[in-house]
Order: sequence, then C-alpha cells, then structure tokens
Amino acid sequence: GAALGAWPRPAMEASELWVGFVGAGRMAGGLVRGLLQAGKVPASNILASAPSDKNLDAWRELGCRTTHCNLEVVHRSTLVFLATKPHILPGVLEEIRPAVGSHHIVVSLVAGITIQTLQRLLPPWTKVLRIMPNLPCVVQAGAMVFSRGANAGDEEAALLKSLLSSCGLCEEVPESYIDIHTGLSGSGVAYVYLFAEALAEGAVKMGMPGALASRIAAQTLLGAAKMLLETGEHPAKLRGDVCTPGGTTIYALHQLEKGALRATVMDAVEAATNRACDMAKD
Repeated sequence: GAALGAWPRPAMEASELWVGFVGAGRMAGGLVRGLLQAGKVPASNILASAPSDKNLDAWRELGCRTTHCNLEVVHRSTLVFLATKPHILPGVLEEIRPAVGSHHIVVSLVAGITIQTLQRLLPPWTKVLRIMPNLPCVVQAGAMVFSRGANAGDEEAALLKSLLSSCGLCEEVPESYIDIHTGLSGSGVAYVYLFAEALAEGAVKMGMPGALASRIAAQTLLGAAKMLLETGEHPAKLRGDVCTPGGTTIYALHQLEKGALRATVMDAVEAATNRACDMAKD
C-alpha cells in the first residue's frame, strides 16, 4: 500500500537486505548487535517489533527502526527473525501469515518450536529456517546452529550463514541436533561461568585479590578455547601437553578426577538436552 512507498523494494544483497525482528528480547538483541558491529546490515535497514517500549528503547539507541506492529515488520522486511517467547509464537504466526510471501525468508530463534510446526502455521511455500544461538553472540563469539525447512534452499542457507558468521561460529546441522546444542552451548555458557567463578575463588583462597583472579580466570578460559579452535587438536592432547611429569598440573587434575568433573559435566549436558526436548513437547 501507500505506506510502503518510503521503503525501497526488498532485495537480496546484504547492503540492500531489509531485516525484521518480531520480538526484541535478549537473544534477538545479541544477534542484531553482532550484525551491526560486523557492518553486515545498516541499522536503518532493521525493523523490530515488541508489545511494549521496554525492549525497543535499546534498539532505537542502536539506530534501528521500531514498531508495535508485527505485520509492519513482515511487510517491510525480506528476512524475518521470529524471536518471541514459545507460548506466544502460534498466535503471532496466525497474525502474520497473510502477509508472508514467497520472497520472505523466515528464521525462527524460538526454542522448542520445530520446523514442522513453523511450516504448518505459515503458508506452504514459506522458506523457513530454524536457528539456535547463544548469548555470546552479543560479543561476536557466539555458537549457533541452524537447520533449513523444505523450501529453504542453498541460497537462503548461504545468506543466513554469511550474516550469522559475524556473530561467531555458525554451523548447519540436522534439526535433531538443536536440542543437543541447547544443552551444550545455549546452557553451556552458564556451566563455564560457574567453572570460572570456582577457579577465581580457588585463587582468592590462596591469597590473590578477587578482581584480579576473575580477570585471569576469564583470560585462561579464552586462551584455552582459542587454542582448541585454532590448533584443531583433541582436548586430551592439549591437556597432556600441559602436564609435566610430577608437575603442578597433574596434581590438580587428580583432584578434578576425584570430584568426577567429567562425569558431572556430561550429566549436566544430558539434563539440559532432555529438558529442551521436554519443553518442545509441551
């Protein structure tokens, strides 16, 4: 209609890509910060909707456009990210369904909602993909996996991957891996924070000031992760390299084994994955 006159026709090149977010919570905010900081999409090409201004204020500060109308987002975007709470999504899909065209790419970030459900609640031709990000997307160090629906082809997958690689690691996977990714990475950042806290507290106990211990613990985690990614070595190999015979590290590792660190962490990933599966069934 006439209202759309001010907006150029959506096109596929990233600079001309019109990106919409239905829902503007923490995860969507992390994703948009990654896109903006990588210069992938200009802020003026991004439109976000949410029921209240509470979340939208932060988007306006980033230079994005905002609205309270979900339909407006769909009308004015080519690439539409769905980022609502799971229980709200069916109603939102019913609302936007009439506006979804064959040129749209619809990407769901919503936990527990399968591609099959998305395809059932949207027009049959809709290009649907599902992604599961994690919070470090905010600092371009996220770990994301995505799966594509029946109508999403290589072009859509490549576009999504090139956009999201600005936010961190981005891998295409079978949809069955998404719940596992949630347990490993979505929830997993919290396990790492717990470990970082414990590392620092150990140093505080031995006499190091807390703020310094926390910084060193964080940098230790970052460095260890970077070595894993950049060398491609198995973690056991790198761990072995740190262990001098009779040295400090093997004494410490013996204590971790007594505390069953590995079994406990495996149990944690299993528990979170099972919970993600249960939530999907509700």
